[in-house]
Amino acid sequence: MGRRVPAVSRALDILELFLDGDGTLSAPEITRRLQLPRTTVHELVTTLAARSYLVPVSGQPGRYRLGVRTYQLGSRYAEQLDLAAEGHQVARSVAETCGETVHVAVLEGVDVIYIAKVDSTHAVRMVSAAGRRLPAHCTAVGKMLLASLPPEELDTRLPQSAGELRAMTPNSITSLEELRRHLADVRERGVASEQRESNPDVSCVAAPVRDRSGRVVAALSISVPMVRWSAEQQEELTGLAVKGAGQLSERLGHHQRD
Repeated sequence: MGRRVPAVSRALDILELFLDGDGTLSAPEITRRLQLPRTTVHELVTTLAARSYLVPVSGQPGRYRLGVRTYQLGSRYAEQLDLAAEGHQVARSVAETCGETVHVAVLEGVDVIYIAKVDSTHAVRMVSAAGRRLPAHCTAVGKMLLASLPPEELDTRLPQSAGELRAMTPNSITSLEELRRHLADVRERGVASEQRESNPDVSCVAAPVRDRSGRVVAALSISVPMVRWSAEQQEELTGLAVKGAGQLSERLGHHQRD
């Protein structure tokens, strides 16, 4: 590892400040927040502006916002992203923490497709595979993804004329009306769960994965055999799923505002 260059670190610190608030800052504000000498901030801001990483805000003298160069870099990064590969790395980290099976899935029609999976380290575990397709309404990841759809798109995918939904176990939701009530609850809580709805011996929790625009593009779930399932376990794993989904979202360029 080579030596870190202080000037580069300070320039990056300045750019990262623009991720918060309304996205505009003045040199005095940067000086105060980073506790840097005023002349240093002036030189760094001038250099960043000259390279189009910052641009002056029209009608607000002395204020800056991120420039087009940062957008170009972000776009190039996004072009190179592989959701399945990024998902597998995060799923592996989450699985190492909890020892349970972790999936990342996307929505296709009214089904979910698992694009990444890391197995539990326990002898008793869920049997599944990446690439498997399941009815979305029977799974925690699927409920999370359905709940994230705009109302009109949800109506298109699951019209009132759809009739009774397919059941995978006696616990599966088969009523469209009941599913819509359940999705409203998922939408309000921001997380999803299912208990023995796709597998009679397994329960799951799931959280949304967002891209750089904030759109939900996938969901991350943790699956647990009923022999290890409890209310306390559900609460703990829900927090871990949210954290893992947040990490994957960050890899996809999403920035969570405070």
